[in-house]
Amino acid sequence: MVDALATKGIVEPFPIQEQTIPMGLAGQDIIGQAKTGTGKTLGFGLPLLQELGLNPEPGVQALVVVPTRELCVQVAEDLTLAASNRSTQVAAIYGGKAYEGQVEQIKAGAQVIVGTPGRLLDLASQRMLSLKNIKVMVLDEADKMLDLGFLSDIEKLFAQTPPQRHTMLFSATMPGPIVALARRFMNKPIHIRATDPNEGLTQANIKHVVYRAHSLDKDEVIARILQAEGRGKTVVFTRTKRAAAKLVEELNDRGFNAAAVHGDLNQDQRERAMAAFKAGKKDILIATDVAARGIDVNDVTHVINHTIPEDHDTYLHRAGRTGRAGKTGIAVTFVDWDDMHKWSLINKALEMGIPEPLETYSSSPHLYDDLEIPEGSKGRLKTAGPPRVREPQPTSGSRDGGRGGQRSGGDRGGRGGSQGAPRTASTGTATTGTASAPEAEGGSRPPRSRNRSRTRRPSTPASE
Repeated sequence: MVDALATKGIVEPFPIQEQTIPMGLAGQDIIGQAKTGTGKTLGFGLPLLQELGLNPEPGVQALVVVPTRELCVQVAEDLTLAASNRSTQVAAIYGGKAYEGQVEQIKAGAQVIVGTPGRLLDLASQRMLSLKNIKVMVLDEADKMLDLGFLSDIEKLFAQTPPQRHTMLFSATMPGPIVALARRFMNKPIHIRATDPNEGLTQANIKHVVYRAHSLDKDEVIARILQAEGRGKTVVFTRTKRAAAKLVEELNDRGFNAAAVHGDLNQDQRERAMAAFKAGKKDILIATDVAARGIDVNDVTHVINHTIPEDHDTYLHRAGRTGRAGKTGIAVTFVDWDDMHKWSLINKALEMGIPEPLETYSSSPHLYDDLEIPEGSKGRLKTAGPPRVREPQPTSGSRDGGRGGQRSGGDRGGRGGSQGAPRTASTGTATTGTASAPEAEGGSRPPRSRNRSRTRRPSTPASE
């Protein structure tokens, strides 16, 4: 395994690996905690592979459970690398992909399964996956796995494994209640925190920049940051899928090379975007939090939070996409005026010392100084064409494609036209559409008076 890792330049262990590998080799249950990007995968992966032996029998003997598809692919790749000089086979089992290929890998005798809870339980319920011979079980990003959203699935998976298994849990953040919950599934675990006592909660090799920015100016600010000196691969996090789709279109229009990963894309689209980003074909990745824990790319120089994360744990996981493997990085966060209370909580929890983010616009001089943006940079690359002219949407309600919400004036006009115009046109003249009160009550408009007579009780024979 050491020889296999050396082929990728992995020769020195990180602190979390130094502390957990010896205990893992001894079969000790471990709760491992270290900042993201510091080698947790090999911290549990090497003891796991060693425990199975050099030539393990065919059949599932080790299970690594992860929260996202992207992380599933990444962990499987790392374990496959470590086991490349062994006969051990690793299979990635996750949703959004056809069952057939994954079932074939299991039937072919894969000994290590890396999977997401939903697909694992699905295959187990169909008796295509048996967990009765599991020797080692790992929860990666354990704080997420033991959250309420996944907890019932994790309990079902543990129930299908032998009670004497070797269990390891790893994550960057491990709140007290999660640790207490984790102990239910473990046998006298040791909690290992691989952190420097003199270091703050945020990584020292990441520069944190926080701005109070206007939502209408964010795209322009981001486009200028993307021209900073030394800017390499960049990840931009958005709060919603719609914002991610809009931003990737906007940046590509401005001449940048961006791809997106969010929940509205199918699995093949997400994998293609991630592969293009890792290979350097795209140097900007727009992502929602669904991908925050699956982007393991060592040369990300900048992380930009288009909108503030929901809490300090999410902030750490997002910022941790840069400054990986000992390199330096920059994390830029935009705080909307309405989100100042969220920033106050994050600032306090992480002891960042930035109580009041600086109000910042695309023209602010300090923006250029803080992030080393060349003077005179604008929000559109010179190689890009002129700004695209957005075609106006049809006013007909049946053809606005569901996008009328972004064009409220035109949408209202369309609805008004579709309701009011036919009525006026059907009367033949404009004056009949705006009749005065006496005309409406008299006998000059039989259709309207007949309609009224149906809705009220007749009072005299004459009115009938």
